[in-house]
Formats: sequence, C-alpha cells, structure tokens
Amino acid sequence: MADTKREIERKYESDDSGLPDLTGVGGVAAVLDKGLMELDATYYDTADERLADAALTLRRRTGGSDAGWHLKFPVGPGVRDEIRAPLSDTIPEEIAALVRSRVRDAELIPLVRLRSARDVRHLVDADGALLAEASVDAVTAERLGGGGGAAQWTEIEVELADDGDPAFLDLVEKRLRKAGVRRSKSPSKLARALEQTGGHRRRSRKKGEPAPMTAGDHVLAYLRAQRDVLVELDPAVRRDVPDSVHRMRVATRRARSTLRSFRSVLDRTVTDPIGVELKWLAGALGIDRDQEVMAERLTAALAALPPGLVTGPVHERLAAWSESRHGGAHAHVTGVLDSRRYLTLLDTLDGLLADPPLRKAAGKQPDKVIAKAVDKDLMTLSALVEQALGAPPGEERDVAVHEARKKAKRTRYAAEAATTALGKPARSLTKAMKNLTTLLGEHQDSVMTRLTLRELSAVAHAAGESAFTYGVLYGREEARAAQAEAELPGLWKEIGSGASV
Repeated sequence: MADTKREIERKYESDDSGLPDLTGVGGVAAVLDKGLMELDATYYDTADERLADAALTLRRRTGGSDAGWHLKFPVGPGVRDEIRAPLSDTIPEEIAALVRSRVRDAELIPLVRLRSARDVRHLVDADGALLAEASVDAVTAERLGGGGGAAQWTEIEVELADDGDPAFLDLVEKRLRKAGVRRSKSPSKLARALEQTGGHRRRSRKKGEPAPMTAGDHVLAYLRAQRDVLVELDPAVRRDVPDSVHRMRVATRRARSTLRSFRSVLDRTVTDPIGVELKWLAGALGIDRDQEVMAERLTAALAALPPGLVTGPVHERLAAWSESRHGGAHAHVTGVLDSRRYLTLLDTLDGLLADPPLRKAAGKQPDKVIAKAVDKDLMTLSALVEQALGAPPGEERDVAVHEARKKAKRTRYAAEAATTALGKPARSLTKAMKNLTTLLGEHQDSVMTRLTLRELSAVAHAAGESAFTYGVLYGREEARAAQAEAELPGLWKEIGSGASV
C-alpha cells in the first residue's frame, strides 16, 4: 500500500567546500554524521514529458531508508507531497492511477537515471530531537533512451523534520548565504537533469500566452482553466483529499455551463455531446459530494441539539450511515475516473481546445458578444425565480426553487467567464449570483436532508429505536427551508435592481 509524506526542503548549489557548520542555528545543538548513502533512481515519464511539464516526478529508487516508488506532487515553493509504494519491477497500479489523467494512453518510460552519493547530516536540538536533515549530494545524471547526454553536479539539500517549523529553514538559509551558498536555480534534481542532458521541456501554458482579445479567446481561456482543474484534481479525488470531489464537480459544471451559455461563440453541434458527458461526470461526482454534504449537515445539526432531545443511538446510526455511504461512493468515483468514458472526455476537451469549433461571433469584440450571452442567462433566471416565488408551498415550490438554483449557478459561471472581458459589472454579477445560489442551495439541502431523515427514521423505527430525534431534526430543517423562502424575495429584489452586464 502507498503512503504519503509531506516533504519540505530546499536545495542549494555546492562546491568542494561541502556543508558549512550549522551548529547553533535555530537551536541546533549538534550536527551528527549519518554516513554516506548510495542512491540510484530511475525517473519515468511519457516521451513528451507530460509529468515534468506539470512539475510531477515519478521514480523508482534503490538505496537509502526509503527504497521504492515515489510520486511527488507540488504543493507550494519547496513543498511537495510524496506518495510512496514498495519496491517492485513495474510501476504499481496505485501509483499509475494517480497520473492517469495526464498520461492517458501514453506509455511511461524510463527517462533519466540519477545516481547520488549522499553525505548525510542530522541537525538535532539539545534533547537530540531531529530538526532537519542536511546532505551534500554528488549527482550523476544520465539521459536514457539513446541520444541523450550526461551531467554531474553537487548540491546541498536541507529537508525539514516531520512536523517541523518551516521558519527553521529560513535560519539555516541565512547561515548558508553568509557562507556563500546560494539557492539552486532548479526546483528538483530531475528538472536540472532534463535541462543539462539535452531533454526538451515543453513551455508551460501559463507563461508566454497572449492575452485574450476576442470573444472566443475569453471563452476558451475560461474553458481551458476548467479542463486544467479537472486534470489537476484527479489524483486528489483518488486519494480522498477533503473537498477535492466538490472542487472537481464545480469545474465540471463550470465547463458544461460555459458550453451552454456561449453557444453563439462555439458550435453547439460539436459542444452539445461534450456537455452530455460533462453532465454525466458531474452526476457521478455528485454521489460522493451529496453524501458528504448531507453527513456534515446532519452531524452539525445533531451536535446543536440539547442532550434532552437526543433519544436512542442516533449518533451511532448516523456515523454508520455516513461511513457506509462514503465508502461505496468513493469506490464508485474511483471507478469512474478509471473508465474509458472519462479518459475519452478528457481527450475530447483537449481536442476542443486545440481546434475549437468557433462561430462567426467568436472573432468579434467580447464586450457585446459575451455580455449578450450573460444577459440572456439572467433573463431566463429571472423568469424561474418569479415562478418559484409564485408557487404554492410544498413540492411544487421545492422543484421551482431547485430549477432557479441550477440556472443561477449557470449565470454565475457565465459571469465568471466574462470577468476578464467585462470587468467590474461581471464581478458584481458573479458576487450577486453567489449570494443567490447560497440561499437557494440552503433550501435544496434542507429538502434533501428531510428525505434522508425520513429514511433514517424508518430504519430506526423498524429496529425498535426511538424516532423522536429524527422528527426534531426534520422540524428544524423545515424551519431552515422556510427561512430561505422568506429571504428570497428581498434578495432577489436587491439583485434585480442592478443585475446586468
């Protein structure tokens, strides 16, 4: 099984002088010599270096205390999450799955071999507790696959101990700088090896790309951003990182809404089938996300009840329901991400962005084209809100409010896409739509929570348990929905007075 380690480290250029004395820096009482390690790592990537382009590294390493497969994800400057799996001859499936959204059907091949002679020092405090590991690495890099070169260099690496204070690394760096040691220009050994052994590096899309000019440019830029989020969040969803499913689902909805709102820009005969697939993906992600929201809502509501209103094993039943639902939902989502249908969707989005089906309006100035599309969504939303306000209480109003909520989200995403083109009016509308969707979402969550409470109550009753607490929670959910309905007219009046781009 793979495990995860948060790695916080800094790399520095080194010469023959080695590691300066770090005794006394930030509480360092002693610098312990831990000997020399011989490390041998082979880095894998696609032939066109898709992992390196995303600052991901995948290696198989022998030697040292952590021999095995290592997959590193960037978290921030000098911070990476390292996923580790035991040593094997082939890439473990659990590791391969985490890069599948980028690799797709391409083959992962040995790209670079790095051999390092690592001279290790432990920086410890007065109690002998580890503060950081400092090492001097003599590195030999070899480009694999024929036609590549080789390179050699020496570097200093300082890695913070688990749960250490990152400020300690600032103190170490201050001492190193005084000794004439400077930060490495390369973020990783692999990046340096690629640069020095003749391997090409693809240009990042985030650099050197012209600013959007036409209506089509703006729409495609927003759509590209959502595609990037899908690909980037795929590993986090597989790892069950909190909030990752929600964020991925939102990106899916944003992409679909963009295709629907800007049909004057992109040919719908091409984009409508993609919209169908995005709707499918959002629905698949929703199984996990909806359960997550429901569990959080019910847990918080139960915790807010006075003890005297809690009868029977309600906490235990809720916990069991949540755990069983989440486990099944996460397994389903992982299966979806492994499916051919999902990978084909990612390929289709790539193809759309590479060769977009632009209509005539796409080449026009964005102010009128994009504003017209957003205002069209806003007009439809207005009719749905008025319908919800006029519907009688009960199921008919619940359905009407839900339809208005879905359209409010689409209008919000259209306004977001218009922000770079239209500026302040689009930002103001985005904020207004966010407030509206929050209120309508509270209403819909109450509707769904009451359905769940009915189910839990029936199961509890059948087991001979008291259903009283479920009834109390149901009544409170009714009150929350009624409060949302009471606030809607005032909020909509406030929005309607200035809603336009």
